[in-house]
Amino acid sequence: MSVEAYCDELMDGKGYVLIRSVFSANELAQANRIIERCIADEEQKVTHFQGANKDKMHLQKRVWNLLNKGEIFVQMVQQPIVMDIVGRFLGSEFCLGSIAANCILPGGPGQEPHIDYPYWDMYKKDSFPHNINHSYPLNCQVTILLNDFTEQNGATSVFPYTQKLCRYPDEQDIQSYCDQMERMTGKAGDIAIFYGLTWHNAMPNLTSDQTRSAILIQYLPKFVKPMEDQKTGVNSEVIDSATPMLKQLLGFDYPYPKILDKAKAANTEGRVK
Repeated sequence: MSVEAYCDELMDGKGYVLIRSVFSANELAQANRIIERCIADEEQKVTHFQGANKDKMHLQKRVWNLLNKGEIFVQMVQQPIVMDIVGRFLGSEFCLGSIAANCILPGGPGQEPHIDYPYWDMYKKDSFPHNINHSYPLNCQVTILLNDFTEQNGATSVFPYTQKLCRYPDEQDIQSYCDQMERMTGKAGDIAIFYGLTWHNAMPNLTSDQTRSAILIQYLPKFVKPMEDQKTGVNSEVIDSATPMLKQLLGFDYPYPKILDKAKAANTEGRVK
């Protein structure tokens, strides 16, 4: 498929595409080693959508701010075919909203169907602009499969064409569209690209011995506030050696917000009467 065709599928087709064999076994091994070490050493990290089974939350692990954790993630976030597709979909000066790993351990719970940042709380419809619609994308998600995704180990489910509805799914929606649900199965090294308005969710890991791991990358138009504070959170050594593309992704090419006038003293001196 051409870049244009991929973008058409994201916007007006099923809302997601799969691209096979993007990352090598060596790249996956590097990423998996780091992530396995992190989830062994770190406490439970927040994720917005962990499902209703609170007793099993420890079986879903999230590792944030991966740019600080290894050069392999710096490379992954700049993968050329992804840069071409996302640049066409969101505009050439798109930025990085987040890069994290999501690991569902054996027996781990799934998630409720949802949509992604900045749409993630669209159940509060009155907090979004009037007449917001799917034709003006504010998000593009990339999932890198770090191991095979199967129906048994919790491969993501996707509800095709739901990006066009531009709403957060409720229980009635889920029942109405459940027959259309597709499972995002694939091999380690494949990637999925999808519009964050497309309803989706990780499914339960029904295996006893397989961890289902993925890198989740969120890209945004240049003017949308990133979910992770890249400028503050990314280490200086990563920034110092950054390529021009990485600096763009981290928001260093976009000038706002900034102070446009020097702040006045706390007292009323200098105020216009």
